[in-house]
Amino acid sequence: MKLNCDMGESFGTWTKGMDAEVMPYIDMANIACGFHASDPLTMERTVKMALAEDVTIGAHPGYPDLLGFGRRELECHPEDLKAILVYQMGALDGICRVHGTSIQYVKPHGALYNKMMVDNTTLSVVMSAVRSYAPHCPLVVMATPEWQLVKDRADEYGIEVWFEAFSDRAYSDEGRLVKRSVRGAVHETTEAIEQQVTQIIQDGTVTSISGKRIPIKADTICIHGDSYHAVDAARHMRQVVGSL
Repeated sequence: MKLNCDMGESFGTWTKGMDAEVMPYIDMANIACGFHASDPLTMERTVKMALAEDVTIGAHPGYPDLLGFGRRELECHPEDLKAILVYQMGALDGICRVHGTSIQYVKPHGALYNKMMVDNTTLSVVMSAVRSYAPHCPLVVMATPEWQLVKDRADEYGIEVWFEAFSDRAYSDEGRLVKRSVRGAVHETTEAIEQQVTQIIQDGTVTSISGKRIPIKADTICIHGDSYHAVDAARHMRQVVGSL
């Protein structure tokens, strides 16, 4: 089971997350590409940090929404959205190539990630963009009870998908993430995070916020590097995953 984390989400002199401290404990760095967060220098610094720790680099594109940190849903024409995605993948990949590497997977950010998991048109555009620019790159999608439908669609586009579960987010009875505005949507203790991760790995299920057990198939688990306990959680999750 691989641990992934959203990285490179600072912007200019504004710092977000504890990338340098968390990087040694993860396997995959989802690096922001400049539209919801980041800038060219931040992207380059994050790529270099990932290479120094032998961490796999993935593109983390989002809606063009710096003000809302990519967490607001935007109405984009399919052609616009595809171009937005290709632009971001190419930007990060260009920086990677200067440093002797390339992007190895794609994980959309925030509202775009959530939208593609409930809207087939958006999912098709995302898959088309990945197929067009980086057909070798798996697309990271949310692990849900409907995972087979997503895999079948990916097969139609000739791309691979990696299914992702979340260590510190609460799930709804439908197997989706509970909105951050809802109380209890984010797990605040390492104990709660460990319990959820252990259940995901050992049982292939997650317990919803109402107590329902939801079956999910996961290839990778996301930890968030911008919480106050990010470093402790990352270190602890590395130990937990290594012991299971």
